[in-house]
Amino acid sequence: MSMRTKVLGLVDVIMRVPPVMVIDEILKIGMGLPTRLYPDKSSSPSSSSSAESLPQTDASSTDASQDPFASVKAFFGLNGADGIAAATTSAAVAAQEALERSIENASRSAQSDGILSSGFNTLMNELAQDESLSDLISITTVKFVICLFGFLSAACIFMLWTRHLVMVYMFLTSLGLTFLSYWSNVSALALMERSPCILEDLMSLNTTRLLDSGGVVMSLAPHLMAQWFMGMLFAYIHLGPRFEMLQKSMPIIFASPILVAMLPLPPKMVQQLPVVAGFTPIILTMITLMHSAMEASRTVYNGYQYAMNFVSNFGLSALIENEWQRLNVPNVLRVFWTIRIIQGGYALAMAETEEPFELMPATEKLLVDGCETLTAVLGMTGVISMICHYIGRGFQWYLLTYDNDEEKSLGTVSAVLFYILALQTGLTSLAPDKRFVRLCRNLCLLMTALLHFLHNIVSPILMSLSAARNPSRKRHVRALTVCAFLVVMPVSLLYYLWSQRSISTWLLAVTAFSVEVIVKVLVSLATYTLFLLDARRQFFWEKLDDYLYYVRAFGNSVEFCFGILLFINGAWILIFESAQNATGGAIRAIMMCIHAYFNIWCEARAGWSVFMKRRSAVHKISALPEATSAQLQAFDDVCAICYQEMYSAKITRCRHFFHGVCLRKWLYVQDRCPLCHEIMMYTDNNAQETEPVAAAQAEQPLRLYPRDDGNNAGGVAPRRSPERTIPDVPETAAASTNATAAAAAVIGAEAAANIVESAAAVAASSASVSVSASGSSASSSYMSSTSAQPPPPTATSAAAVATAAASNTTHMFRMSQDQQ
Repeated sequence: MSMRTKVLGLVDVIMRVPPVMVIDEILKIGMGLPTRLYPDKSSSPSSSSSAESLPQTDASSTDASQDPFASVKAFFGLNGADGIAAATTSAAVAAQEALERSIENASRSAQSDGILSSGFNTLMNELAQDESLSDLISITTVKFVICLFGFLSAACIFMLWTRHLVMVYMFLTSLGLTFLSYWSNVSALALMERSPCILEDLMSLNTTRLLDSGGVVMSLAPHLMAQWFMGMLFAYIHLGPRFEMLQKSMPIIFASPILVAMLPLPPKMVQQLPVVAGFTPIILTMITLMHSAMEASRTVYNGYQYAMNFVSNFGLSALIENEWQRLNVPNVLRVFWTIRIIQGGYALAMAETEEPFELMPATEKLLVDGCETLTAVLGMTGVISMICHYIGRGFQWYLLTYDNDEEKSLGTVSAVLFYILALQTGLTSLAPDKRFVRLCRNLCLLMTALLHFLHNIVSPILMSLSAARNPSRKRHVRALTVCAFLVVMPVSLLYYLWSQRSISTWLLAVTAFSVEVIVKVLVSLATYTLFLLDARRQFFWEKLDDYLYYVRAFGNSVEFCFGILLFINGAWILIFESAQNATGGAIRAIMMCIHAYFNIWCEARAGWSVFMKRRSAVHKISALPEATSAQLQAFDDVCAICYQEMYSAKITRCRHFFHGVCLRKWLYVQDRCPLCHEIMMYTDNNAQETEPVAAAQAEQPLRLYPRDDGNNAGGVAPRRSPERTIPDVPETAAASTNATAAAAAVIGAEAAANIVESAAAVAASSASVSVSASGSSASSSYMSSTSAQPPPPTATSAAAVATAAASNTTHMFRMSQDQQ
């Protein structure tokens, strides 16, 4: 991205900030509706428990323990106000008392006469004759209409294309220059009225008064220069008709009141000069407005048509995403919130107070102001999203990985979670001290969620390190360090919270999330350890899959139990603690329904499905006969599913040999043989008839297999194990090639290519036969030996086991566990 593009993007973002600030100011006054103040009344036990303050370091101060946010109240002016603020507060209290008195009278009349009784008309007449209520309603209606119009206008300006946005700013700037010129001319004429006549000084060449630094001429010079500059700027940016003579005379028109006032004119005429000078720019602005009205309506209609066509072709979500990127909403909100905080910090720094400036109370007030309205919460959400994004990038850099999708969505998910928490808890409607407490609680919940996201980043890295047998100890140490951090951080947080706070629904939620992330990390470490142990074993570890299943089942069971606990905790909050926040209660109810379906019902159904599949597969495997040592020695081949040596195997109905654990995973997919696609299991009808036959066949020596038909057709003697000679090498290569074709039909082209390479290595070897045992770089070597020697140990790599456990075609158990 070039520097010019970046600068233009920054300018576009800055141009969209003022409409957001207008919307924020409108929301700050409650859309002109009467809003309740934050009375200092005794609250209910539930509200008092929810408004529990944070622990203080100075416990010896009694006042501080009773009101830990006294400094915040002092900055807000809750302890008293004077001047305009006091008058505004008293007026708002009077209006609120009038409204409450009218509502109370109406309620009393309704209770005595009844709403549906004959006294209903009398009740309405009393309300209509209440002058205070009528005045309040009329004023409120006008204010609401004006605020609604301003809100919609600012929203429309914010969504304009950049070209139209520039035109709007040019129009507003020209209009602002007109009023600024009028104000400057009025100020200059006021100075000239209290001073001697400038024309006489000029005619008499009175240089003493003309060059006096405190004289009227030096005072008028800035006004005259400003008028000239504003006239030139107006002539350049106004959107009205551009006549050449009018454009050149615009600076003179702006400065004409000051120049004409030097003449001996009557005072009444002099007072009207700024109005006369403002006629020309006002007329040009009105002409621009009249010409632009039709174009503005056409632009709005074209935008509506564009949106409808886009939705019909691509959908509503695509439209929202496209507009979100076009308007650059996150950056606009971040710039808006940053400007808001800087403005508040500057006001605090410049405030004339006797108390010394303290950093912590000022920070508390800025944070409280930063979530005062919905737009402010959106701005804070954008800043938090950026912070979480760079935290994810930092951990990604530390872990030496750069292609993790979880980190890309970390900022977005964190922003959505924080905003939902703000809406659920009614953050904007709380009193300043309670708002700060609630903000801290939401940030604690967000931090625990961030730990979950970091675990989702480090867990795949741990699995890949254990499976690939990565020799780099640096990556192992870094991944384990992050895991240690993910264990120590929630433990420290829980210790601090439980030692400083009393039990509450919020504390239970934080505890559940923290313990859940600890369990997740321990499960990942246990899986990582099992894979490392398997990588150092010399034989195939058939119990590895069972151990992995038990570890992950434990972790999923703990998560499921905590999911139920969080649902019950949320239901308690919804029923007993969300009565005063209808919007937050509705959002909480929706989120609870989503949580109940996806995190409880779907997880329970998926877990039960995996359990039943595993149980059915174990039952089917137990019905198959076990291969004897003689049969395994005669077979002398690897398992066609995992390509590992077989020291124990199960014999299918079609007389094929497989590991019991591999065959069990295959049965999760289907009941047909991976090689010949015959039904492996005996049906219930002929199970009793075929069981003796199968047992007898299992006891017979194995002489001929489907894959050996082509090899033995030419009269070549079947190969024996473990003795191998050089003339047997072509036969072994052919057998490996046939096994490759059978395996390719089951696991795909990638595994087949690996086996082809192994077969080529076998054909090229003259003294020994090297057969590939896995899809990774690790291999198993068969050394030449006599028949009296035991089978040689095979170095089984952790990569082969991990690949077999992660296969989507032959090992569905791993996929089911990931779905959980």
